[in-house]
Amino acid sequence: MVLHLKIIGLILIALALVHIIFPRYFNWKVELKPLSLINRQMVTVHTFFIALTVFLMGLLCFTSGVEIIETKLGNKLALGFGVFWSIRAFIQFFVYSVKLWKSKTFETIVHIIFSILWLYFSTIFLMIFFK
Repeated sequence: MVLHLKIIGLILIALALVHIIFPRYFNWKVELKPLSLINRQMVTVHTFFIALTVFLMGLLCFTSGVEIIETKLGNKLALGFGVFWSIRAFIQFFVYSVKLWKSKTFETIVHIIFSILWLYFSTIFLMIFFK
């Protein structure tokens, strides 16, 4: 399980760093312009804090796998992370519109990869808790 947590940690750190390109990739200068100032700033601030949270979660998994597996606090963290990523998987399948990826090769590949990742994260964390 420690190896799985190291792998998850590295993936989460990489995912957090990918957030750096979001404003340019999603053309936020143009796309967010019609929004009010508060809504534009909420999108950017929330994106920053999501990236920071994902980065810190990844760092914790990468550096403290044994503690997550072997301590009561670690097991509680694993349960919290398992619930978090399970909800994220639910959103992947039932909240995001199929129109965002259906019949689009790149978007479909991304959808499949992230669906697998969210389910993998959920499974590992919940297995740690329920062991």
